[in-house]
Amino acid sequence: MRKLPIDNDYIQKTLLELLAIPSPVGLTDEVVHYTGNKLKELGIPFELTRRGAIRATLKGETDRPACAVVAHLDTLGANVRALKANGRLSLLPIGTWSSRFAEGARVTLFTDHGALRGTILPLMASGHAFNEGVDTQPVSWDHIELRIDAFSESVEDLTQLGVNVGDFVAVDPQPEITPSGYISSRHLDDKAGVAALLAACKALKESRISLPVHFHPMFTVTEEVGFGASAILDERISEMVGIDIAIPASGQNSRERGVTVAIADSSGPFDYHLTRKLINLCKAHQIDHQRDVFPYYFSDSAAALRAGFDIRHALIGFGADASHGWERTHLSSLTSVAELLTLYAQNGPVITRDQHAIGPIEGFPHQVDIDQLDHSPTSLPRPKEFLE
Repeated sequence: MRKLPIDNDYIQKTLLELLAIPSPVGLTDEVVHYTGNKLKELGIPFELTRRGAIRATLKGETDRPACAVVAHLDTLGANVRALKANGRLSLLPIGTWSSRFAEGARVTLFTDHGALRGTILPLMASGHAFNEGVDTQPVSWDHIELRIDAFSESVEDLTQLGVNVGDFVAVDPQPEITPSGYISSRHLDDKAGVAALLAACKALKESRISLPVHFHPMFTVTEEVGFGASAILDERISEMVGIDIAIPASGQNSRERGVTVAIADSSGPFDYHLTRKLINLCKAHQIDHQRDVFPYYFSDSAAALRAGFDIRHALIGFGADASHGWERTHLSSLTSVAELLTLYAQNGPVITRDQHAIGPIEGFPHQVDIDQLDHSPTSLPRPKEFLE
């Protein structure tokens, strides 16, 4: 097993191309076509679900048990909630994000027959008209509106432009990559994760390394609304690692450098053995890393468990400040994620017994070596003591 070199130019180019494709949940077909073409360029076969989730395959020595890594192509956005008498539009958010970050955004409104440009503004946007009201109005989706760049002063004007309730609104990403390696943009969640996963696939293909089991890169299209990897797995896959943002903030342990290994999110703890395997791979191969827990967070891999899949699941992340807003990460963090993925693909199943969906207790792992515990009266009881 060896850490593979990662093509950082490929990460940056792929990320910018992904960001240029609008893909709020429900409007993801074009980014699915793009990702499929990237896999074709790498010579990696793949298949799609009805809605466009992608499961690719890098073949290993066996397909059972197989391992998977998942990132999501969908982003935040909005739908038109109502056509307003002033010729503007009220909005319903797609996914969970604050209207504070929507204010001032340049957007594309997709109608049934074309597209219009516009800006999301607070209801009181002009200081010369509303004075201090601009600063004191509440922050909520009920207090913003979309001003489209077309003559529109009434509901009738909007109707003539082809605007309807439910039309999709995609927010411009406005990406910038600095010479120092910082990447600032909307929608790094999770297009930066997708770029890192594709870069790992490129490194694996170019290395011609033999993999111990089938490795499945997967790309979902409904993560931001809670479904994620709920319909892309099959019974041969015994474990899955999700890739998403890790949040550097007060009270968090994540950083914008290195890879963050999540121990738990709002759905509960991730699998003990798979999580520790990822940490140990980082330690053994000098990959900058840290651990964190996320109380207000939900991911693709957790969605798979809620869908009823009996798999070991884990989550790794690239540091992304100001999540679901003006996000920022560092190229080195994406590189670390990709490096870890190349090692994970070479590792094989974390528990050999997992090749069977159900079986006897033989081969089932331990988390704690009971014999090494201090058996003083204040220590944990030995197993036989539970029965006495």
